[in-house]
Amino acid sequence: MKLTRRSALALALSPSLAAQAQSEKAVTHFVRFQQGGRAAYGVLSDGVIAEFSGNLFGARKPTGRKIKLVEVKLLYPCEPSKILAVGLNYKSHIGNQKAPTRPEIFYKPITCLQNPGDPIVIPKDSKNTHYEAELVVVIGRMLKNVSRAEAEAGIFGYTCGNDVSERDWQNGADKDLQWWRAKGADTFGPLGPVIAAGFVPSTGRIELRLNGEVKQKQALSDLLFDCPAIVEFASRYVTLMPGDVIYTGTPGTTTAMKAGDVVEVEIPGIGLLRNPVRGA
Repeated sequence: MKLTRRSALALALSPSLAAQAQSEKAVTHFVRFQQGGRAAYGVLSDGVIAEFSGNLFGARKPTGRKIKLVEVKLLYPCEPSKILAVGLNYKSHIGNQKAPTRPEIFYKPITCLQNPGDPIVIPKDSKNTHYEAELVVVIGRMLKNVSRAEAEAGIFGYTCGNDVSERDWQNGADKDLQWWRAKGADTFGPLGPVIAAGFVPSTGRIELRLNGEVKQKQALSDLLFDCPAIVEFASRYVTLMPGDVIYTGTPGTTTAMKAGDVVEVEIPGIGLLRNPVRGA
């Protein structure tokens, strides 16, 4: 990762930006990073990572190592056993369609995940690949048939996501039976840069920029089904495990990306997820 990309990530996590949404003191930023071919976890504060050993979702022990953010490569911030995603979860996205009566959930494969700063790769036969800025829930404990209160308590934190979608494969003339490639092709799930524990979605906002131009912007309080409701519903049918992630839906309208573009998803209080776009 080039220094300029690292600098952008550091800027996105600066206290001045986070303060636009909520107090930095109330939020802890967990990261997964790579340095010298070794992956590790840590807590990021003021551009410095305090590494820890143990389980991100259980017992953690500081290693004593302090590493500057600019000296590492950030990875997608957890390693889920599965990825769920919600469609049609903002009025601004569904338009004149009838609003769903329950969270509409689909799967994305783990292999779609992409690191902050690494490229979204458009498949050779794709003609209509779109961005989708999303708030992503990170599960912190095993959840099965839980109440709303238990679902809320079981959320470890939140991160930024981009639910990249090939519209022709999703709904167009080349539509598949399921969205296995439209939503699940390799690199179609950028995630990061941090997990923000203590973040309060109802006070936040999300914005997507394509080559610096704002394309999506919405208050997170506008979700039709909020995060505890999504987790509660999903847990009735699927056992959620620590580290599992749920993309919660995208606002507004989207457009196609092309090789050479740069797409940024920003949630103040969490940070900036930035990915270049290239062709296969």
